[in-house]
Amino acid sequence: MSRISSVFQKGKRKALIAYITIGYPDIKSTLEVAELLADEGCDIIELGIPFSDPLADGVTIQKATHQALLNGVTTRKCLETAARISSRVKVPLCFMGYLNPIINYGVEDFCADSAKAGVDGLIIPDLPPGEMADLDVQAQRHGLDLVRFLAPNSSAERIKEVAGIAHGFIYLVSVTGITGIREGLSGDLEAFVSRVRRATGLPLCIGFGISRAEQAAQAAGLADGVIIGSRIIQLMEENGSYHKLRDFIAEVRKALDGV
Repeated sequence: MSRISSVFQKGKRKALIAYITIGYPDIKSTLEVAELLADEGCDIIELGIPFSDPLADGVTIQKATHQALLNGVTTRKCLETAARISSRVKVPLCFMGYLNPIINYGVEDFCADSAKAGVDGLIIPDLPPGEMADLDVQAQRHGLDLVRFLAPNSSAERIKEVAGIAHGFIYLVSVTGITGIREGLSGDLEAFVSRVRRATGLPLCIGFGISRAEQAAQAAGLADGVIIGSRIIQLMEENGSYHKLRDFIAEVRKALDGV
């Protein structure tokens, strides 16, 4: 059983998964916030690899990614930073990144070096099922869970296909579109989750648009975990001491524990 899979063992709490962009606003902050997230009850940390064309991301994460690139953050620097984080926290780590930097680095080398850095999984928004078979092979070879996406408009065939190849958990996009804060969750979310549940026994985690504790609790009532990114980036911007971020994560953790 992988470290990511162990987060969802029967009887464990609802998973809180947090996203941060490596190198935003700088590497020092990335290290500090990763430790804060783990200390306050996050179960998995997504480490965003900056890319110049982040198609799935909204304005908040795009701005963070752009700043990280201006700071000179490369894929190699992301691997070095992940290694430093994995030596400081006990929770599993996932790289969240796009295909282009991975291909440029070299698929086999990237998977091998990710595993060496203590990374447990890969989340790649622009990886369609049925493509880049070599990435799937190399990820499995090096013990990395390759997490897959499903959107609310996924057909029964697409759900079945993704259920057959996903590892760790399936990332359920709460709405069709890009990341970012939203006022509420879709009214069709429960039906979407039910459709996927019928096709797989893998854990399901809901992301995109979750920015408040009550939204997180609502999503956790349907799934096995929630994923929060944009709101975390915003709170990092608001206060350099991260008091607001710490309070927010503690509030979400408490809400999930009450589900």
